[in-house]
Amino acid sequence: MSTGTVRNGIDVDQLVGTINAIKDDGGLATFTWRARSVWEQGTRSTGEIGRFIHNGAEDTSRTRAFALQGDEPPVLLGENAGPNAVELLLQALAFCYAVGYAANAAARGIEISSMEYEVEGDFDVRRFLGLDGPRAGFTEIRARARVSSPNTSAEDLEDLFRYVQETSPVRDGLANPTPVVSTLEVVGHRTEMVSS
Repeated sequence: MSTGTVRNGIDVDQLVGTINAIKDDGGLATFTWRARSVWEQGTRSTGEIGRFIHNGAEDTSRTRAFALQGDEPPVLLGENAGPNAVELLLQALAFCYAVGYAANAAARGIEISSMEYEVEGDFDVRRFLGLDGPRAGFTEIRARARVSSPNTSAEDLEDLFRYVQETSPVRDGLANPTPVVSTLEVVGHRTEMVSS
C-alpha cells in the first residue's frame, strides 16, 4: 500500500498506480458486481451486497455482506422500513458522482473542503400498477452538486463536474440502454410430463 500523497482521502499514488496497471493489463478493469434480495413480506425485502468478481476471480476483501432494507412508503402499501428501489437508484447516482468527483479532483491536485449531491427524479407509477401511462422508469432525474475548494477556480470545478458526468458508470447506465437479462427458477413446483 502506498504512503504517498493523500488528497480528499484518496491516495493519489495508489490511484495513478491503478490506472497504469489497467493500461498494462485491461483485464484488471473488469468487474462483476452483485446484489441479492430476499422478500420478507408485503413491500419489504432485505438486500445483501457482498463479494464481487474482479479480473475473473472472486474478491475476498469483504469479510461480511452489507445489509439493506427496502420498502415502500405507506402511500404505496409499505411501512417505511427502508428506502424504495427507485430511491436507492437515485442514491447510487449521488454516490457515484461523489466518488468520481473526489478521486478525479485528487488526481488533478484539487482539494475539496466540502461536497454534497442532491438527486431527485420524477416518476409516475401507472405503468408499474398495470395502467396506461408514461414509461415505467423515471421521466427525468436532476442532480445538483455543491462543492467548495480552497485551491482552485470555479472554472476548474465546473470542468471537473462535466468530466464526472461523462465518466460516471451509474449515469451511463441510466442514460443509455443496457441489456438486462432476467431469468426465473420456479422452486417447489411439480410439473408432470405428458407424452403422447
